[in-house]
Amino acid sequence: MKPHAAATALLKRRLGARVDLSEDGRWAASFDSSKISFLPAAVVTPRQEADIGVVLALANRRRVPVTVRGRGTTLMGSAAPVNGGWVIDMRGLNRIRIDGDAGLAHVGAGATTAAVQRAADGQGWFYPPDPSSKEYCTIGGNIACNAGGMHGGKYGVTRDFVVALRGFLPTGEFVEWGTATKKFAAGFNLRDLWIGSEGMLGVVTGAVLKLIPRPAARWTLLTSFADEVSALAAARALFRQRVQPAICEFLDRESVLCAERATGRTVFPGQAGRPVILLELAGSVAEVDDLKVDVLAWAQRTARAHQEARSRAEVEQLWAVRRKCSGAMFELGDAKLNEDIVVPMRQYEKFARFLLRLKRASGLPIPTFGHVADGNLHVNIMYHRDNRAEARAAERAVQRLMETVVALGGAISGEHGIGLAKTPFLRLQHRPAQVRAMQAVKHALDPRGILNPGKMFDVVRIWQHPRLDLKLPWDHK
Repeated sequence: MKPHAAATALLKRRLGARVDLSEDGRWAASFDSSKISFLPAAVVTPRQEADIGVVLALANRRRVPVTVRGRGTTLMGSAAPVNGGWVIDMRGLNRIRIDGDAGLAHVGAGATTAAVQRAADGQGWFYPPDPSSKEYCTIGGNIACNAGGMHGGKYGVTRDFVVALRGFLPTGEFVEWGTATKKFAAGFNLRDLWIGSEGMLGVVTGAVLKLIPRPAARWTLLTSFADEVSALAAARALFRQRVQPAICEFLDRESVLCAERATGRTVFPGQAGRPVILLELAGSVAEVDDLKVDVLAWAQRTARAHQEARSRAEVEQLWAVRRKCSGAMFELGDAKLNEDIVVPMRQYEKFARFLLRLKRASGLPIPTFGHVADGNLHVNIMYHRDNRAEARAAERAVQRLMETVVALGGAISGEHGIGLAKTPFLRLQHRPAQVRAMQAVKHALDPRGILNPGKMFDVVRIWQHPRLDLKLPWDHK
């Protein structure tokens, strides 16, 4: 008999067509962007929030593992049903309502981030968190991993915009954390406990999100530097001037070369393959005009070259460099360990020198780009999956990377979470007492361990698993 067969049959009787037992349906929910597949027994597509309470109450009673997913854009294996069981597909709970008076968005967990941004923009508001997969990723997934994006340095990450949450405990009981008000001091703040918990403490079905006024003006500048150390030192110099760009993105020379080959154009003629910083100012017209003077003076002092966007078309050309670099890296290898580490700003130059040593020691390409306004860098260790020597070198490189990041006072993840992929490194970041405290919280809210089991605390070496040979719509991001 298949695992959980009796419980699955009962679930099917209760929810009917909302429960998909087909092989195709289960296979489609068996993997996320980590591309490691674990086949669930059933996939549930709720029509209403109450359906989720039914699923969880039965799962808790019968001890059936439950994994919640939006669009599966997570790179860490967070939405892969490693222990089988049931998958809840949240995409149908995607309603969006903008409260234009209060500057709040009432959204379902299945709404995509880009859809929320467009709805807010239509009423003169702005929702800043912007993961690179925003056209696909869902608000529920963003909350689960506390997603960030390019605007994080100035505006913050998902946690900074969540006013209230609603959803279900693993027992199937409905709960609400906070209200649609900008102040709430009634009891423990369990709302923030759910944010970043990767679906292990409860199921988010909806959220109230804070919006800010849409910026009246934007201005974009691309700068080129002699080397990575110079580029990151220049970024620190800019921040010391108390200039806070809305976006400030760094691309090392390998990232730039990949993007140039993908776009068929050189970022700066005569300076192919130089590291760059791409930044955008946003705010009132007067604020942007004032800051432009300081930023241009900074670029003239520190950069080898700079290019100001003078039209929307030029802005799009410049941002094409950033958007293309990640997908273009697969010319360097058919496998990637994408590590979203965070480095304290004071350690930027030291970390840049470490990366140069790591490339030499591993013999692997390690293109790096990311958000220098908040220290969140994406270090991409590229290798060929069928080359055992390269695979072992990649494994050694990622271990060294994580040890160095923690030694520098940084974080092993800034916006991707732990999931499966970073389980070997959780205990580098946290002392045993800290891990025990997190496990105690997990046990208190989910004593039967049904929600997203096998993640975070159990060590899994994800790069040793066979991967599905798939091209997902958001891979080019």
